[in-house]
Amino acid sequence: MIGRRTFLRGAGVTFALPWLETLAAVGPASLRQPPRRLCIVVTPNGMLPSAWHPAPPRKGEERPANDRPAGQPDWMPSFSLAPLVRHADRVGVYTGLANRGSFTGDGHYAKVAPLLTGKTIRRTGGRDLWNGVSCDQVAASRLGHRTLLPSLELGCDPIYPVEDMGYSTVYGGHIAWSAPDRPMLKEIVPAQAFDRLFRSRRLAKDAARESVLDAVRRDSKRLALRLSKSDRRKLDEYEDAVRSVERRIEAAAAIADVEALDAGERPTGGYPKHYPTHVGLMLDLVALAFRSDATRIVTFLTANEVSGRRFGWIEGCDGNFHEYSHHQNKPEKLKSYRRINRWHVEQFVGLLDRLAVIEEADSNVLEHSAVVLAAAMSDGNKHSPHDLPVVVAGGGVPTGRIVSPPDTPLCRLWLGLLRKTGAEVASFGDADEPLFE
Repeated sequence: MIGRRTFLRGAGVTFALPWLETLAAVGPASLRQPPRRLCIVVTPNGMLPSAWHPAPPRKGEERPANDRPAGQPDWMPSFSLAPLVRHADRVGVYTGLANRGSFTGDGHYAKVAPLLTGKTIRRTGGRDLWNGVSCDQVAASRLGHRTLLPSLELGCDPIYPVEDMGYSTVYGGHIAWSAPDRPMLKEIVPAQAFDRLFRSRRLAKDAARESVLDAVRRDSKRLALRLSKSDRRKLDEYEDAVRSVERRIEAAAAIADVEALDAGERPTGGYPKHYPTHVGLMLDLVALAFRSDATRIVTFLTANEVSGRRFGWIEGCDGNFHEYSHHQNKPEKLKSYRRINRWHVEQFVGLLDRLAVIEEADSNVLEHSAVVLAAAMSDGNKHSPHDLPVVVAGGGVPTGRIVSPPDTPLCRLWLGLLRKTGAEVASFGDADEPLFE
């Protein structure tokens, strides 16, 4: 049950509130400490190992954690991981993890669909899908009653249900599964995801509405009278952030519609054609979801697996992403592949930046979150399920270069993160012991 006064109500709106000390002091015990959150960002087509793997410090440069300047990692940044350096003291880079459930089955879909479940999917091109329950949905089933939304699933690509290599492409477009035969539908339209956060779908059809804030303005002013000076400032900042994201979504949708009409195409339905804008808006929504405590569990699939998207805004990357991942060790393809990999890391770092500046209690939202970046394969050229590229950032999680024995079950990581988030489970997938406590 949602704690009293953790949200405001207006006509057609439920407006979740950020964690505020004033309300925590008089509310139920569950509100007295900032909540723990879990966000998992998954990118398609693997990561080039030679550009990903961090190296240990050079000989003679090893220094213990208490003798390193803040922000200096205990590993040598690789090309792809270099953007993470400014969050080095909050980041763990994992080596040696593997999803054993994906060892059988060729191609991309047998790797990405079970990434968060640890299971082996059924090879089918039809409706008889079979996977497992993903770790995010395990967390949602235990923690989701505390928030407006048990979980939020985001993406950028629609699903076209066809068959590829004997697998339904539905497998390639879903990482969150609430049951073995039930993938969680993801939101790909930023405006619809925004309206879910505030339960404002009815208002979306109201042409007179300028902002979701209009519906709760009176209630917000009454609440502000009860808050401390510090909390009033936080409430003002939160409302400014809500309106800022709302405006960016509106502007992007308007531009997308104009571009479609100019090109003689049908409107996109509200999501931007410009991919960096689309990804940026989805990351804005992740930060807003955590800031508002509308949900504590988010998954974001940046693009469907086997994505052939072109990254023309990156030098030398105007070709097909999927084809670059099948690089055949050709220098030009390798160069483009690793640049696209690095771009995805840069977007992840942008999410960390967003969360780190949101004050909460005596810290910030990033410190109260576990934020994961992962891919379902290491080298896309080999479709390799071994030594998966995984980064975990946030507070209370291991940091630095974390080397595990080859093919250590990835589910041990998911089990550790479930427990860190507050979901007390004895096991998950093929893991009975967490990777960390």
